[in-house]
Amino acid sequence: MQICNVTLHVGLGTFAPVKTEELSEHVMHEERYVVSEETATRLNTAKEEGRRVIAVGTTSARVLESVAAENDGRARAGSGRTRLFIHPPYRFRMVDGLLTNFHLPRSTLLMLVSAFAAPGETRGRDLVLAAYREAVAQRCRFFSYGDAMLIL
Repeated sequence: MQICNVTLHVGLGTFAPVKTEELSEHVMHEERYVVSEETATRLNTAKEEGRRVIAVGTTSARVLESVAAENDGRARAGSGRTRLFIHPPYRFRMVDGLLTNFHLPRSTLLMLVSAFAAPGETRGRDLVLAAYREAVAQRCRFFSYGDAMLIL
């Protein structure tokens, strides 16, 4: 196991609900990120060797997918800005696993998790909401300082 770091400057927009009826009309907030040469090399090596890349947090997943989307599926080192809005039926290029907490309805974070639950499909939200119902039944705590789930 290797741990790699990325830097992401998360803004308040990360937690803003989607208020448009059509997802295509939602304007994603912009966030700045930095990916080191070492991290990019490790990510690309892991993918080449068939190992999983597990993002810790939805915002980390967003950075990894942003750098992969900009470089034909491979990580690239450097700094940049992203407005990538990940929602079903998104197909992930870099991230193979996601460790995340439970998110609010209508949030871009819940939409990213829904996309991850069923990549390339639109049924992910139903799967995530079923998991949320189980979490409530098990008395898990929600939001940023609550419990978490691992999706592989």
